[in-house]
Amino acid sequence: MQKILSIIESMAHEKNLSVESALEAFKEALINTAKRLEGEEGEYEVEIDHDTQSYHIYKVLTVVNNDDPRAQEEPEKYITVDEAKSYDEEIEPGDKIRSEIHLEEYGRTAAANLFQELEYHIQRRIEQDLFDKYKAKVGSIIIGTVSRVDDAGNTYVEIGELKGILSQRNRIKGESFKTGDTLKALLRFVSIDPKYGMHLELTRTAPKFLEELMKREVPEIQDGAVEIISSARIPGERAKVALKSDRPDIDPIGAAVGQRGVRINAVSEELCGENIDCIEYSPIPEIYVTRALSPAIVQNVRIENNNTAEQKAIVDITSDQKAKAIGKSGINIRLASMLTKYQIELNEVEGIVERAPSGTEEKTKDLSALENLFK
Repeated sequence: MQKILSIIESMAHEKNLSVESALEAFKEALINTAKRLEGEEGEYEVEIDHDTQSYHIYKVLTVVNNDDPRAQEEPEKYITVDEAKSYDEEIEPGDKIRSEIHLEEYGRTAAANLFQELEYHIQRRIEQDLFDKYKAKVGSIIIGTVSRVDDAGNTYVEIGELKGILSQRNRIKGESFKTGDTLKALLRFVSIDPKYGMHLELTRTAPKFLEELMKREVPEIQDGAVEIISSARIPGERAKVALKSDRPDIDPIGAAVGQRGVRINAVSEELCGENIDCIEYSPIPEIYVTRALSPAIVQNVRIENNNTAEQKAIVDITSDQKAKAIGKSGINIRLASMLTKYQIELNEVEGIVERAPSGTEEKTKDLSALENLFK
């Protein structure tokens, strides 16, 4: 078996596995083979000599006092001082005795066991490397080719060495795929189960997918000049993204939207026409909530801290703006709440926001919003 190290290296290259991982698998295989032949309870060590391309397996016994009960209870691990002196007269309790095991003496039985163990551990190492490789990509966009769609609406995607699964609940409502389509999705996590083996769970509905798409389309986000603070989505319908930039020469909203909306439109197209509102983040909660409720114009915002995990924002709004703040089926206020992490409560106040002639800004007759400025 002296040439087996060269075989191990060849296997590593063939299976795209590092030589170090392959050698670790070989060591585990040697130890398990020795346990089958010599005893499961024993302790074993393996040394590999790369210069001579050889390996050595040792059974290790720990020396204990003559009256130590472990010598009787676990003879495969412990040996008394008196017995150990037959190996070395100067040996003391706590020392280790190593005796070499020669697998060749066990003939074909050893070879068959070693091959079986090696095959198993090499495969485990390959799977572990794959797991680590894709685990590092969790939260990023994965591109693959649709291989099939089952009756339950689950879409199976070929991605490199593994298969990805885009379940129906992780798919944007109304979209469909067919075999051969190129699919872009966010990697949620790497999973191992008895039915599918190791596979990648994909999603196109997570807010993080929107953020990663924007990062790809907007260079300022990719290089860190513009930061995405938060995002909220109702997949396939509408989304809100809060952006900020610490550089005075960069407009975060303009950078995200792009000239004539080319950047944000590219993201929207990937999300089946999802409308995306970009707002500028503010560390001042009242301003942040006000911007999140756009296009509605609010009169005043009060933040209530009730010493609970969920903070509340009381928003004063006129009757003509209330419908805009709520949005169709409550979508606008839901997204604003998800984006800001505040429970938003609308408080209708008197006043009307009038629509001024074209080219001018909207004005309100209600001046109550200015009262807090002079307190």
